[in-house]
Amino acid sequence: MRVLYIIATLFIAVMLSQCGGVKPKAQETQAVAYEPGTRTMKRSVEAGVYSVRTQAEYEAMVEHYWDDFDFAADSAVVAYDTVDIVYAFSDYVAVIHPQRADSLLRALVARASVSRPMLDFFATVAEMVLHDPNSPYRNDEYYIPVLEEMLKSPLWDEYDRIAPAYDLEVARKNRIGRVASDFVFTLRDGEQRRLHDINSPYTLLMFTNPGCPMCCQIIDEICASPLLNEMVEMGSLTVLSLYPDEDLAAWRDYLPQMPKMWVNGYDEGMVISNERLYSLRAIPSLYLLDAQKRVLVKDGTSVVHIENVLSLVESER
Repeated sequence: MRVLYIIATLFIAVMLSQCGGVKPKAQETQAVAYEPGTRTMKRSVEAGVYSVRTQAEYEAMVEHYWDDFDFAADSAVVAYDTVDIVYAFSDYVAVIHPQRADSLLRALVARASVSRPMLDFFATVAEMVLHDPNSPYRNDEYYIPVLEEMLKSPLWDEYDRIAPAYDLEVARKNRIGRVASDFVFTLRDGEQRRLHDINSPYTLLMFTNPGCPMCCQIIDEICASPLLNEMVEMGSLTVLSLYPDEDLAAWRDYLPQMPKMWVNGYDEGMVISNERLYSLRAIPSLYLLDAQKRVLVKDGTSVVHIENVLSLVESER
């Protein structure tokens, strides 16, 4: 399966280069979904357009999406172009509605569980599309049912389950709608505070490393956002920039370049990483929390998405 991993990695690299860099993740965009009461299903221009006019047509499309794929033949693993299947799976997860994702993805894994080669094939495809930090379709809420179903399979032994079981443990943490894991952070003067003690309607938690290009880009985007800056000035949003690594000299040297109105701290002893409180496979990483520290956005990279979620939540209050 190493060959499939390399091919899928190349696919994601090509896809990102075509899109001009890291794009918002699937849970941040939800670009395609049938909305009750509408007559069309819209999709972003770069992803293409599906001609779906009614909910019945949408249901038929997602139910029969994989009908032309021969799951029963082990030869299909080599007969099909792997990149084509990765593209097909990416399109599929972009199309399915979040409310249907759990049942549809479990059904797909069940169909792929006819043989060990086929299960391994789809496990690799799902990992690259839904779990790779650089995938624009990364989505823990979609990856969880895939992992849960695969771990039930008698085709895998205890050794095969080690990596997927670890991924499932991480994916289940800090899920959207649930209370984020609390932790202690340390300020420059040595004062220690807790995440859950931050008293503001919203908290934007940003895991960052000093000077990393993507971190600098996101910091600039946050600082350029009229909405976020107004909320910070009004006290309704606290931005907590957290350094999770151990080179404190580099962190202290970079502090003068960080926004003065932010709370800037570090994880003393790297407790967050050592206890796996948050998934930090890729930095920067944004978490938007409400007043009760429930997760509104998980492991994001899109400032626009943060703005959209805040606007939506505020409009529903």
